[in-house]
Amino acid sequence: MTEISRAAHKQHLARLLSENPVVALLGARQIGKTTLAKALMCEWDGEATRFDLEDPRDLGQLDEPMLALEPLRGLIVIDEVQRRPELFPVLRVLADRAPSPAKFLVLGSASPDLLRQGSESLAGRIAFHELSGFDMQETGPENWRRLWLRGGFPRAYLPATHRQSLEWRKNFTRTFLERDLPTLGSRIPSRTMSDFWSMLAHYHGQTWNGSEIGRSFGVSHTAVRRYLDLLSSTFMVRQLRPWIGNPGKRIIKSPKVYIADSGLLHSLLGIETSPDLAAHPKVGASFEGFALEQVLRLPEIQSSDTWFWATQGGAELDLLVTRGARKRGFEFKRTDAPKRTRSMLAALESLQLYRIDVIYPGNRSYRLHERIWAIPLQSLLEMPADSGLPSR
Repeated sequence: MTEISRAAHKQHLARLLSENPVVALLGARQIGKTTLAKALMCEWDGEATRFDLEDPRDLGQLDEPMLALEPLRGLIVIDEVQRRPELFPVLRVLADRAPSPAKFLVLGSASPDLLRQGSESLAGRIAFHELSGFDMQETGPENWRRLWLRGGFPRAYLPATHRQSLEWRKNFTRTFLERDLPTLGSRIPSRTMSDFWSMLAHYHGQTWNGSEIGRSFGVSHTAVRRYLDLLSSTFMVRQLRPWIGNPGKRIIKSPKVYIADSGLLHSLLGIETSPDLAAHPKVGASFEGFALEQVLRLPEIQSSDTWFWATQGGAELDLLVTRGARKRGFEFKRTDAPKRTRSMLAALESLQLYRIDVIYPGNRSYRLHERIWAIPLQSLLEMPADSGLPSR
């Protein structure tokens, strides 16, 4: 399969750079940040300079960062910036020059929370953009099953065979644990994190229960919470927050946990092919997590707040999207013909939703209730933001 364009991300980065002196492009290792930055440099109108902080020569040039960076003009790209967090105060000084002769694009494999010094030092001067793996808009919705099986990492999605894809994902996991986490300051043994990550794959799509997982793992609930937060801050795990805005309701208050990339989930579970996936006990949870990620990347969802909702009485909603007082729900069902459930009706009433979309792997859209629609995953990109059916 040919290379896949990431034009939308490139255009968004260009806009952010036109509006801000510093832009941080964040995302998991090997997700395509460097490739995207190089493509942007090729189209930049003016000088463009790149420092790769994994290259000892570039790292050495920045031993005196003010001397190295102050004379430069145009676009300055600093790759793997988490290796030198002391650069952020220098960037603040350079960003405040008037008129500014340069724009800075910093690439990192850790979240803003982990790069706290950056967000604090550059407050008001920096914009963040997260680069995720390939999504259906980039691969084409007709290729969603391949994307689900292999995940969105470019080197996992593009290989000619499933075996090559799986081998890359296994090697990525090993390298991430043995090399990348220690560079972020983690002192947790790689074997411990490997065992925890594998165990977490079996809890994919479930509400976090640190005490239960800690007992299974043989450590305290605070220890496994630390492991979870580390994987979350490096984009390997998604924690979906619980909605707790219903006083008087007995609400679940722990997050739901997902392995963020479906391909990594499948390699952790030992799944290589589509028949393997279809026969696995976690296939339903895997579809839920994959469909959830695709919804979260819709433009109208990215600008909203997202949650899940569950009561101790058993009612639940996989995804709650809020924008001001307006609330919209999503359910994810791996079934040929989803049906209306009591949980959906309870969510409509309790949360005062204007609509619920049930995303499923079918081929037609149809109404389940006045405000509930079944929508094929493949039609997700055609679905207008505020109406029930896709546009065609």
